[in-house]
Amino acid sequence: MLLAVDIGNSDITLGLWKDQEWKFVWRVSAKPDLPELYYGIKIRDYFFESGTEANQVRTIVLSSVVPGLTEKIRNVVRTLFEKEPILLGPKMYDQLPLGILNPYEIGSDLVANASAAYFAHKKTCIVVDFGTALTFTTVSGEGVILGVSIAPGLRTAIKSLSQNTAKLFDVPLELPTSSLGKNTVTAIQSGIMFGYEGLVRNVVLKIKEELKTDCLVIATGGLSSQLVSLKDLFYSVEPDLTLDGLRRIGEWMNAQGK
Repeated sequence: MLLAVDIGNSDITLGLWKDQEWKFVWRVSAKPDLPELYYGIKIRDYFFESGTEANQVRTIVLSSVVPGLTEKIRNVVRTLFEKEPILLGPKMYDQLPLGILNPYEIGSDLVANASAAYFAHKKTCIVVDFGTALTFTTVSGEGVILGVSIAPGLRTAIKSLSQNTAKLFDVPLELPTSSLGKNTVTAIQSGIMFGYEGLVRNVVLKIKEELKTDCLVIATGGLSSQLVSLKDLFYSVEPDLTLDGLRRIGEWMNAQGK
């Protein structure tokens, strides 16, 4: 049994892999100011409620883009499972079958995304991750991360707009029926949702033009299903792609005896 832990800016996602599937996927808010005890209790309760014994976990792979949470969660995992997790980061990238540009500047979640795409397809892929940030990670069929593009995520854009503009407020992330907003809510939805549809299509087009080749475009992230109008652009929508990347990295490291 393998436990993958993805510490993102908004949530900590935990996936329990057994019998060739994700038996459970849990999420808890990522708040660096909360103590280790809080996260320890949450994770312990998840296992208790699922009827899973901690000693059944053989491998733990951890990715974090929140420095204030990395050691806290690492310590929690050590205590609960009595195992040292594989910490995905620059110090171990050279042990992976990937070519990574500027290893100290790329987020470990993006490396996990690229790993998942590479191991699964062995073709040039663009992974579009709809998270706190909207990221485009391009990996070649030979396993080389060719580059990354980053924009504010959908929720981040709406939150920024509502926090910095008088008389605007948070609105649901829903695709409106018309591009002509009739009130404040539909006006913001129109600008953000239709605007981001064009953003995603254009960035993917630019990448393909520069590479002069077709690519598999894979969508992931908690908001990957929000822009239904992009369905034709994506080869697949895989909400658990980052967890899959962490799993594949864990399996690779185990196979190499590392």
